[in-house]
Amino acid sequence: MQFPWQKNRNRRELLAQPFPIEWQAYLSAVAYYSLLPNSQQAALRDITRVLIAEKHWEGCGGLILTEEMKVVIAAQAAVLVLGFDADYYPNVETILVYPSGFLVTTTRPETGRVLREDLVPLSGEAAQRGPVIVSWADALQGGRNLGDGRNVVLHEFSHKLDMRDGAADGAPYLQDSAAVDRWARVMSAEYAQLVQQTQEGEPTLLDAYGATNAAEFFAVSTECFFERPRPMQHLHPELYGVLRDYYRQDPAALFAMHGKS
Repeated sequence: MQFPWQKNRNRRELLAQPFPIEWQAYLSAVAYYSLLPNSQQAALRDITRVLIAEKHWEGCGGLILTEEMKVVIAAQAAVLVLGFDADYYPNVETILVYPSGFLVTTTRPETGRVLREDLVPLSGEAAQRGPVIVSWADALQGGRNLGDGRNVVLHEFSHKLDMRDGAADGAPYLQDSAAVDRWARVMSAEYAQLVQQTQEGEPTLLDAYGATNAAEFFAVSTECFFERPRPMQHLHPELYGVLRDYYRQDPAALFAMHGKS
């Protein structure tokens, strides 16, 4: 167990050191980083170092974990908390990285009391009281391909933000009752709209996977907020507004500044 004063001292010592030169090159695989002003780039580099130093990282499925993999994944996770305080993902202790997609066993009821086990392919997973698991191949693709609306690191780490209040229900911890009421009103209406559009086969800006449940809706909305912010701001202005206020960031302004649609 590490006492808070020890953690703070270790972090100060860590951040007093120059950012490793070779790590700077790895950040070229995180396209969102290039859009940030200098001050936010510096903040992201600091958060990246903290996440690498303070979390336990482990390669799985035969993967030999490298510094490049840690930097690319941690930097994307850092994007979500750029507007937050220094308590970065306190409910994440371990980050597991597979070389590519992996299989998990799920059970579902069939007739009577029979349970059926299925192997389901995933690119990422976040456990309520467990690790974040990501595929390196998907994490690298998500970091490089800004604008396609999909990013497994943003998706899974947003689940952990959601879980900070003890439940994966699509409602992360909010500052006050007014914010809670606004969140519930906007997110409920937007989720219901996505469910209806998905059922009717209509094209949607948000990934249809967000219609699975409220938790997945928040994760999918987060991906879209950082990956396709200007279309979200245009088509879903209230949804964009609550996410902008929650994350304390305005990616649509960044995209506009750099001439990105």
